[in-house]
Amino acid sequence: MKTIKLGFLGLGNIGSGVARVLAANKTLLQEESGLTFEIVKVLERDPSRLEALGLAPSLRTEKIEEVTDHPDIDIIIEVLGGQEPAASFMRRALEHGKTVVTANKSALAPTWEILDSAAKQSGAGLYFEASAGGGIPVIDVLNHSMQANHIAMIMGIINGTTNYMLWRMKQEHMSYDQALKEAQELGYAEPDPTFDVGGKDAAFKLSILASLAMRKHVDVEDIACVGITEITPQDLELGGEMGMTLKLLGIAKDQGDEVEAHVYPTFLPDSHMMSAVTDAFNAIFLTGDMVDDVMLYGRGAGALPTASAIVSDIVRASKAQRHEYQRFFAEGNKAKVNNKKAASRYFLRFEGEDTQSLKTALEEKGLKVMKTATAAGQCAVLIDQVSEEELDRALAGCTGCLAAIHAEV
Repeated sequence: MKTIKLGFLGLGNIGSGVARVLAANKTLLQEESGLTFEIVKVLERDPSRLEALGLAPSLRTEKIEEVTDHPDIDIIIEVLGGQEPAASFMRRALEHGKTVVTANKSALAPTWEILDSAAKQSGAGLYFEASAGGGIPVIDVLNHSMQANHIAMIMGIINGTTNYMLWRMKQEHMSYDQALKEAQELGYAEPDPTFDVGGKDAAFKLSILASLAMRKHVDVEDIACVGITEITPQDLELGGEMGMTLKLLGIAKDQGDEVEAHVYPTFLPDSHMMSAVTDAFNAIFLTGDMVDDVMLYGRGAGALPTASAIVSDIVRASKAQRHEYQRFFAEGNKAKVNNKKAASRYFLRFEGEDTQSLKTALEEKGLKVMKTATAAGQCAVLIDQVSEEELDRALAGCTGCLAAIHAEV
């Protein structure tokens, strides 16, 4: 039986989870893959983390070269988090011919082309199933199971923190601040929640998923990003009156020569499958020209779900006859992202309850009103599809608009 020797960059929450999965399911992995796995070196400052896992103190190092340059290591698991030094460490490992498995969207999305090039040049592999869906095997689906499809759209609830907060705001009529405090108390939100609530976490993930789905590189810097910090209980209540549920969605659509790619709070009809995704769960909805609609659902974060995806990559990498690289980097196929011209329905909230006068005023500006709702001295309308440019022009001379939120209906 072949033994695969592993190096770890970090042994925190996720890294410890990987070590636990390898130990707990050792027999299963041997039976399924015909492989055994041995941890050879761990880059880690805290000795207690190795002790908690029953790993020998001699495995610990604080010198990156003792992992990346180790002659016996086959695969390096990067779970440090953050862009640097993680990206530089991964590049060094790949340049030394070490296959890398990572869950780190913050390092992967901005430096993906550099890392892919380093892997290709050395013949090493770069695997990242856990980077954009935690325990949901969406990257394998995009790379292999849906190869026969042109994917027209990918739409995802890809941040558990915001999904939990919006769910609680609707369920318990909480304010944003109350929902954030509860999420922090439960460990769903960081003390500084900006990365999640501002939408950047979802944007990094969407960059990875959209690139694979559209078969062209969707640069994270080109993705329009709006978080949930301005969402109010009134938005959720009025949207609910119209039969809609609000989610923070990452959406990419094939628009021919261009790609629409954005992270926005977006209303979905209550009948949509993704409206039923509650708590901190994630879901990813794909539309292919042959398979039609597919939805993947599960834990998008957490030590063991993420570790499950990492271990799956370790096994896949260990058994690969040749590693796969991204063709769109070699072909210089970068997506032209344009969100201004993309049409969307919009939820608009205003002061006052005179929906008839509001409807008349908006329709005079060329906006078609589909639904209206009133609650607690405010009103809202759902307007039919317009581009962002058209909406901006229509609202330029319109007073009293408190919120404009995308809607997929």
